[in-house]
Order: sequence, then C-alpha cells, then structure tokens
Amino acid sequence: MQTIAFIGFGEAATAFTEGWGASRNQGVRAFDIKTDDPMESVAHAKRTDYLRAGISGCATMKEALKGATVIFSTVTADQAGKAAREAAKHLGAGALYCDMNSCAPSSKREAAKAIEARGGRYVDVAVMSPVLPLRHHAPLLVSGPHAAEALTVLQAMDMRPALAEGPVGTASAIKMIRSIMVKGIEALVLECVLSATREGVDKIVLSSLEETFPGFGWPERVAYMLERAMVHGTRRAAEMEEAAKTAADLGLSGRMAQATAEWEGIIGALQLGDLSDDEKADYRLLAQKILTRLD
Repeated sequence: MQTIAFIGFGEAATAFTEGWGASRNQGVRAFDIKTDDPMESVAHAKRTDYLRAGISGCATMKEALKGATVIFSTVTADQAGKAAREAAKHLGAGALYCDMNSCAPSSKREAAKAIEARGGRYVDVAVMSPVLPLRHHAPLLVSGPHAAEALTVLQAMDMRPALAEGPVGTASAIKMIRSIMVKGIEALVLECVLSATREGVDKIVLSSLEETFPGFGWPERVAYMLERAMVHGTRRAAEMEEAAKTAADLGLSGRMAQATAEWEGIIGALQLGDLSDDEKADYRLLAQKILTRLD
C-alpha cells in the first residue's frame, strides 16, 4: 500500500477517492488552500469534503506530504506551478509526484525541474475525460522518465493509465491540443446558442444544425456544454490559458484557445453553478439564466 497525498481536493480528487472506497482512503491525506480561506463557510465546506471522503485533511502542505510515497497534484492550472514549488520543499526522496493538472508542456517542464531538484520523481499525467462518472477509472496518459514506475503504481490503485512515450510534456501536449478542439466547440456553442436564444430562433438554429450534423443530439449536448461552463467555467478558463500557451510555444498564435478561455471565464465569473436537475436538462433554462445575469 502506498502512502497517498493530494494537493488540492476538488472534483478530481473527490472522484478518485469515491472510486477507491473506504479501505484505501484511510491512508489518504490531503491539503487544500481553501481551508485557509478567510471566509469560514468556505473553509468549513472543504473540511466537510474531507470527512465525507473518509480521508485525513491536513492544515499544511508539509503535514500532508510527510512520508507520502505518491502525491497527486490536482489543483487548478493557474496554481500548478506554485503548488509544485511549495511541494518540492516537503517531498521525501523518491516520492512520485503525479502532476495531473491541465497545463502546457512548458509549464509541466518547469514544475518538473522544481520537483526533481529536491529528489522527487516527477510524472506528467493528463486526465483524458471528465472524472465523473468514471471516477478512478478515468483514462490517464502518463509521460516522462518515471512513467514506467508510475504506471505500475497507478495500476495497483485500480486506475487506468496508459503510456505516452516521450519526455515530460508529451502527455500534456496531447491533452492541451485536444482541448483546443473540445473546449473550442463548447465556446462556439455558448456564443451560438446564447445569440440564438436572445433572438428567439434557437429551436430553428439547432434543428438546422441537426440536419447538418445528424446524430449529434444538439439540444442534449448543448445543455451539457452550458452546464459544464456554468459549473466549471473558471477552471476551464485557466486550462485554456494553458492551451493557448501550448500553441504559442509552438510558434502559433493560440488566439482560438485564448478566445475560448475568455468565454469560459465570462460564464464562470457569473457563479451560476448551483443548478437543479430540471435546469441541467434544459438548454433553454440554462441559456436564459446566463442571459439574465449577463444583462
């Protein structure tokens, strides 16, 4: 059994521990900066997350990482580098540092330098699907010099890793470049459907799109995409900033990814993530809710 620590305990970490179950979670520790939030309600909610998952919540990163043999960094993309630099101060020699954040390859390589300099073993991990409903069975790509060891460890945890042959950054390059398309479609849907709903022609537009792209299931897919942006827009915006950086590092502009980041950030900033099941299933209710707040 590995001694496991999470840096950041949001949706991904929660999903993994839910999948593992109580027997493994007894040995899991976590630190999340939200427990330091000046708003007690935020800190209390995170401590409640620890209790619900059956893990040990720690007051400091140092406490969480003490003696940990496997560390999962599951923060937001904009905090990943900072988390790695702080974690490097508290790593045990040889600890596997699985950086699961959605970052540009160049960002992953900078984080790797910090971890490796202090005796840790950095692993570039890309989560290749939503963590729900798959939880710990979500597909993972793993790259870097310690990928083989990480594959063995992750498989022993009943996870689903696959090797992306190459140095640190290979797995993340695949994830980030794919995100340009996946999240880009989401941004196009936002602009298209919000415009169509405001003009009152959304049903005709979606019907026309269904004829052009048969079998896509536009009303249902649109509802899902709007809901994802409303719940996770801020996090997705940070990811798309990294996707734009990936394209820029390759000598391209990254302007499409940057525009996607802008849309995701706008929707995320509305803080409309508290949605009923009825709202989640109806794109028109979601669109109207967004448009009302934008007004």
